[in-house]
Amino acid sequence: MKKVEIFDPAMCCDTGVCGPVVDPKLTELATSIQTLIQKGFPITRYNLANNPAAFVENQLVNKVLHEKGPEALPIVIVDQKIEKIGEYPTAEDFSTWYEIDKSELKIKEPKSKLNITLQPKEN
Repeated sequence: MKKVEIFDPAMCCDTGVCGPVVDPKLTELATSIQTLIQKGFPITRYNLANNPAAFVENQLVNKVLHEKGPEALPIVIVDQKIEKIGEYPTAEDFSTWYEIDKSELKIKEPKSKLNITLQPKEN
């Protein structure tokens, strides 16, 4: 089974989906990764802010960072081979690497939508 490693730029949290503006690509990536982990696929994600040692210890990543700087991030490695520099993997990439149908990684719409009405708080 292939092993995927994603080396992220420095972000405020492990998923990168926090803050005032959420990048839909990072949301899709986080969902795909969570789904893959639940299915038992080996995938690891490193955040430069939280896991700097991983960037130093991995010779492939270290070399790219010395040549291109942190602007090269994210870097995606599959079985010790660089597959992507400067972009995140898509559901299609994951489906190819892990030989699964990409529909297994799509965000599923809820069966029924919640109808929530917020009322102002009284003093």
